[in-house]
Amino acid sequence: MDQKKTVIVTGFEPFGEHAVNASWVAVQELKKLGLGKDINLHVAEVPVEYQAVQTLLPSLWKQHLPQLVVHVGVSGMATTVTLEECGHNHGYLRVDNCSFCPESRCCIEGGADCIHSVIDMDAVCRRVNSSGLGVTVSVSKDAGRYLCDYTYYTSLYLSKGRSAFVHVPPLGKPYSAKELARALRAVVLEMLELMEHNDGRKYCLHDQ
Repeated sequence: MDQKKTVIVTGFEPFGEHAVNASWVAVQELKKLGLGKDINLHVAEVPVEYQAVQTLLPSLWKQHLPQLVVHVGVSGMATTVTLEECGHNHGYLRVDNCSFCPESRCCIEGGADCIHSVIDMDAVCRRVNSSGLGVTVSVSKDAGRYLCDYTYYTSLYLSKGRSAFVHVPPLGKPYSAKELARALRAVVLEMLELMEHNDGRKYCLHDQ
């Protein structure tokens, strides 16, 4: 029987000024590195489309039954590798690559305003920053109310909090794709380690 853990890591397709999306480039580099022989790593490119996210994420969960899903997105404002603590349900006003925007302006009608990951992002951040990796990691509580936040909330909702979201800066500002991939590898392995020791921790649905 396969005792290996399964992890899915996703990046996004190009959008707006990001003609090359650093998130998907970094995720492809991570695929080359791998997460070690005990972990099955699956990667997927997510369209920058609200409706595609609603179809793709449940199918990824169903197909692979992962222990953890980590979504990676690019942020033009980021200068560090940024771990997002939570996803938000409301406030989606920007149109996607198909010029579509959800009429409800939310991810899941009737869902909680905010869902936190079960993973302690501050702990992941501390561990990776103290490992001498050469890439700075920080923590954020606002994933930006666009496809990144939308994807994160939807994934947290589907997984009961067993998801994570990481924002990376554009390539070369300041990190290369290989440096970003090394940072993602360190972050994902720390997340798995923490999850193993924190199985009893409940995830937080703010207003439920």
